[in-house]
Amino acid sequence: MLELYLLLIFMIVGAIVAVELKDLLSSVIAVGAVGLGLSITFIVLKAPDVAITQLVVEILCLIILIRSTLKRDLPFSTSGRWFLNTMIALSFIGIFLFVAYKAIGDLPPFGYPIMKVASTYLKQGLAQTGATNIVASVILDYRAYDTLGEATILFTAVIGVLALVRRIGRKKSVEQEGSDE
Repeated sequence: MLELYLLLIFMIVGAIVAVELKDLLSSVIAVGAVGLGLSITFIVLKAPDVAITQLVVEILCLIILIRSTLKRDLPFSTSGRWFLNTMIALSFIGIFLFVAYKAIGDLPPFGYPIMKVASTYLKQGLAQTGATNIVASVILDYRAYDTLGEATILFTAVIGVLALVRRIGRKKSVEQEGSDE
């Protein structure tokens, strides 16, 4: 329970930082940190599928926001803070690798079910669903509505990205070809 409170505090601080910063790119990165905190919260709450969906949507949104931000303001390339930025990036990579090493060490042995529902799926999955592939039976039989919702969220996010990233000048090039004839 303590880790949930810490994650909540992290997300609140990240949101306040995002609102208060004058630099637009730093604000976008702070919003991304809030989304990452939410994804980690879903993992702590034993909802890894929702965490993966949140992470994918967050990354897509972050890419769009950074792309639109870089057109307006380039504080890192003009301010000469490259050494500080490089050190921050290297320290982030180091911390990430350390946490990943510790997290992988805490994983249970391969094939060992952590939760009770997993052992139920493994023991009774073939008899209840008739599917020899347990993963497919869980995704398509036991959790079909959840999978449909996640697929809808991902499809909507991809369509949103395509709508925002599309080239705006397509009509002009088609009109120019028509006027050349």
